[in-house]
Amino acid sequence: MDGAVSSERSAGRGAGVNQSGLRDHNERLILSLLQRHEACSGADLSRRTGLSRPTVSTILKGLEEDGLVRRGAPVRGKIGKPSIPIELDPNGVLSLGLKIGRRSADLVLIDFVGEVRRQLHTTYDYPLPEPVFRFLQDGIETLLGDLTADLRHRVCGIGIGAPFELWKWNDLVEGPTETFRQWKDVDFVAIVSRFTELPVYVVNDATAACHAEHLYGRGKEFRDYAYFFIGSFVGGGVALNGTVFEGNQGNAGAFGSMRSTGPLGESKQLIDVASLHLLETRLIEAGLDPKIMWQLPQDWSGISRYVSPWIGETAQELAKASLSICSVIDFDAILIDGAFPSDVRKELVLRVRRYLGNQDKRGLIEPRIEAGSVGGNARGIGAASSPIFRQFLLNTNAGLSAV
Repeated sequence: MDGAVSSERSAGRGAGVNQSGLRDHNERLILSLLQRHEACSGADLSRRTGLSRPTVSTILKGLEEDGLVRRGAPVRGKIGKPSIPIELDPNGVLSLGLKIGRRSADLVLIDFVGEVRRQLHTTYDYPLPEPVFRFLQDGIETLLGDLTADLRHRVCGIGIGAPFELWKWNDLVEGPTETFRQWKDVDFVAIVSRFTELPVYVVNDATAACHAEHLYGRGKEFRDYAYFFIGSFVGGGVALNGTVFEGNQGNAGAFGSMRSTGPLGESKQLIDVASLHLLETRLIEAGLDPKIMWQLPQDWSGISRYVSPWIGETAQELAKASLSICSVIDFDAILIDGAFPSDVRKELVLRVRRYLGNQDKRGLIEPRIEAGSVGGNARGIGAASSPIFRQFLLNTNAGLSAV
């Protein structure tokens, strides 16, 4: 599986190459500012971008004609003419996102401001290519079937959030090797292209979650940060210079592979000591049905005696991993989110802060430990945001990745 972007219609359109490329860059810049700040006046956009007022006005006129932005209610009460805020039009762009998980898959339809319009969910014992792609094919028609012609025309693509090297999951979930090996040579773009003409973008699932937090959650508060998402398996993402950095091969922020130590001193990875599958295993050993962990809405009050020690152990591992991460880049913050109830997230963040205080931090700047805000749906929302980001928003790290 290739974690990098596929089927990019705008590939090669760099800023400053020609007049068309320059206009594309400036449009993306303005759309990105509106996405991050939600609403800005033309004067504010001119100040933030350094573009002249007439240039900003011309760009906004074109974006409004294309249905991408809309005018808000005039802001009165100041000297001079009322200020008219400009904001993204939620109906301007729609996008689909597929999250492939250990026990379930989700297909979401989001709008230009990240709101989930519709969502489908399916469960399975193990993820297999054929039923997953059938779920996607049927789901596309279900989610788009009753849209108006105009809205259907505004669906810009499909993002697929899938774990890196999915075919190796049998080592972690004790599943049949042959079952997972079916994923090894899967060409996501080729298969999906058989039943839709929408462009397809493939991204690591944890990186997708980081995209969701960055675009629609607390990621807006920070310029540079690292991000943990704890699902069945822990993963992560990296935001640099105001943009999620995916890396040359789409695998940046693979924090689940960080080294750790087991109770007997054996070498482990973070994925082995800080993932929800450990809690699931303990429930099974106690004779409890682990499905309670994945039921919506989530309520873990009935399994608190098992959740509390899991939080403590996981917090210790995340505290150590956070310092290791910050020894490479002095991030502003470490954001933590996952597929668990908000009260579990809150307690986990508090515990990580506590354990971090007792760690050896010589030569390091201690990062802020903060809770993410998107929650368990972050991977699907982030996958759906990938087509939007690639086609309409500005990647400030474009020069850091291979072309």
